[in-house]
Amino acid sequence: MNSRQITMMHRVTIVVTLVVLFFSLVKPSFAAFTIEDEKKLGKKFYDQLQEKNILLQEATVNEYVRTIGKRLLASGEKSPFHFTFSVIKNSGINAFATPGGYIYVYEGLIELTENESELAGVLAHEIAHVKSRHIAKTIDKSQKISLASLVAILAGAFLGGGGEGAAAITSFSMATASALNLKYSRENEEEADRKGMRYLVSCGYDGRAMLDFLRIMRRYEYYSNSIPSYFLTHPGTGERIRYLDGLLQVKYTDRGKTSIVGGLNRVKTILVLGEKTPHEGLTFFKNALKEDPENVDFLYGLAVVQAQIGKTNEALINFNQALKQLPGDEDILRDLGICYYKMGRAEDAIAALKKVLSVNKDNPETILYLGQSYDAIGDYLSALELYEQFKRDHPGNIKVYYNLAMTYGKINNHGESHFNFGMYFKKKNKPQSALFHFRAALKYFPLETPKGRIIQQEINTIVPDSHHTGKRN
Repeated sequence: MNSRQITMMHRVTIVVTLVVLFFSLVKPSFAAFTIEDEKKLGKKFYDQLQEKNILLQEATVNEYVRTIGKRLLASGEKSPFHFTFSVIKNSGINAFATPGGYIYVYEGLIELTENESELAGVLAHEIAHVKSRHIAKTIDKSQKISLASLVAILAGAFLGGGGEGAAAITSFSMATASALNLKYSRENEEEADRKGMRYLVSCGYDGRAMLDFLRIMRRYEYYSNSIPSYFLTHPGTGERIRYLDGLLQVKYTDRGKTSIVGGLNRVKTILVLGEKTPHEGLTFFKNALKEDPENVDFLYGLAVVQAQIGKTNEALINFNQALKQLPGDEDILRDLGICYYKMGRAEDAIAALKKVLSVNKDNPETILYLGQSYDAIGDYLSALELYEQFKRDHPGNIKVYYNLAMTYGKINNHGESHFNFGMYFKKKNKPQSALFHFRAALKYFPLETPKGRIIQQEINTIVPDSHHTGKRN
């Protein structure tokens, strides 16, 4: 079994577990599925996605999607739900909504959109599903169906597009899915399109975007020989295209804006850099720049992947060219600084990274690399100040403890050096090495001191009920 198959099985297991949880919260009775039931169910499902690390934790991307979602909500009727917009770390072409106001869009769907209004159209459609309580009504109707059937059908739909989604889908019966009627009905889709179009146009977007993106997905399906997962839960694409076209011809004849929030290409760049290999990213950005040679976001992305694969001279040219267009851009300056640091040009790295901190004092990657750059030129006190700041804000990061240990050692602060080595090895799950350094640190911090008590507490987490005797156990 290869690594791709293992990854696929792992994701199938996660999704099946989530779907089991999803439906286990709905008691098999014939009572109405209330608004409070929806809120509880949606929150539990969302929490499980968070716990399983399925949701993207990237501030720029998440804020972009949330901002579009809020604009759409402001243009529609009031809802009893507090909406939450999230991005799923998956290259599939999918978006879905769960009860309680939770909207999910896949990375792959964002990457496929050609403009902001197309993404807004997808979100508007899903918002309409929630406000119309389509899934809640489906759950009401599905309570006589066996849990095993529900899990099998939704696991195939939830996995997203691409090879993994297709593999999951072929292991279940789609004929059964149609018979059980667990996906949206054509009536559901028509209502969601009608309401979604109203939300989209009311807040200033071009209504044609909803139709255009359906056609883009149809082309993707044709050329990739892979069915986007979106189509598995959102049926009747041909009818939807005709219906939307009719709405545009008769009711929504004015053209709106294709971009209001702005920044889609930067969002795409961030997703490509986080999801694809450097060589895949290189191909993506070169092709994107052929179509749009002046696009500063794709130029920035090209520079990043060039730096990653060792083409540093080319990377520096493209970083500086991008900065001519966007002189104070935080992302470009940060990655330029990282490039300089990795080239051994610590002074240049410091100059770039300090500009980032002048704009955003809390940028974690900048703080860490600026600390390492100060370390490289021998300014250990400045490095330690930044490392300690990073550790306070990100105590789960392992690397910073190693950096602290090494730098404290360079200024002969052996107590702090041993303590941070102890924390480093503890987090690396090497208890004996951690104990060695914690016990060594106690030679510099007596037990009656606050730091000594902290060290003893760390020792006790490894060897319960232990106390310092001056000897190793």
